[in-house]
Amino acid sequence: MAKEKSATGTLEKPPKSRLREHYRTSVLPELVKEFNYSTPMQAPRLEKIVLNMGVGQALKESKLLENSVRDLTVIAGQKPVVTTAKKAISNFRLREGNKIGCKVTLRGERMYHFLDKLITVVLPRLRDFQGLSSKSFDGRGNYALGLKEQLVFPEINYDTFDRIRGMDVVICTTAKTDEEARAFLKKMGMPLREK
Repeated sequence: MAKEKSATGTLEKPPKSRLREHYRTSVLPELVKEFNYSTPMQAPRLEKIVLNMGVGQALKESKLLENSVRDLTVIAGQKPVVTTAKKAISNFRLREGNKIGCKVTLRGERMYHFLDKLITVVLPRLRDFQGLSSKSFDGRGNYALGLKEQLVFPEINYDTFDRIRGMDVVICTTAKTDEEARAFLKKMGMPLREK
C-alpha cells in the first residue's frame, strides 16, 4: 500500500474510493449531457467536506473538548483543529481566545470515503429518516446538514462514550448554482427530498 509523508511521520494512504470511481464512470457523463457542458471540467465535483463540532460546555469542563476531539478524530480519520472564540460575548461568559469546539476539513480520498460512509451507513441509521431537505443549499452550490448525535457513526465505541454531541457537515462542491449541486449530489446517492 502506498504511504504518504506528513509532518508527524508516515500515514497510510486510504484505498481508492468506490464513490470516486462511480463519479468518473457514470455521474460525470450524465452531468455533462444534462447541463450541456462544453468540457467535463465544467461539471460539478466535490471540493471538500468540513466537519464541525461546537462544545460550548468546554468553558466549564475541559475534558468535554478532549472527548470531542477524540470522537471527531475517529469519525474523520484525521486529527481536528481546536477552534477558539473570535470575540468576547459577556452574556455567554465567553472571552476572546477561549477553546469552544473543533473542526476538520477532508479532501481527496478521505473526503470520498467519508461521503460514501455518510450516504450508505450513517444516514440510514438515523431515527425516522425520510430523506434530507433540499432547502439546505447556500446559493453557491454547497450543502450543509446537522447531525444530532455522534453515535450514528459505527466507529464510536460505546464504552468510551460520555455524552451526546451534535455536529455540522458542510459538503462544498464546485457547482455554480444550487440546481447543479442538487443534481450532482442526487446522482452521487444523497437521499434528497423533493421540496
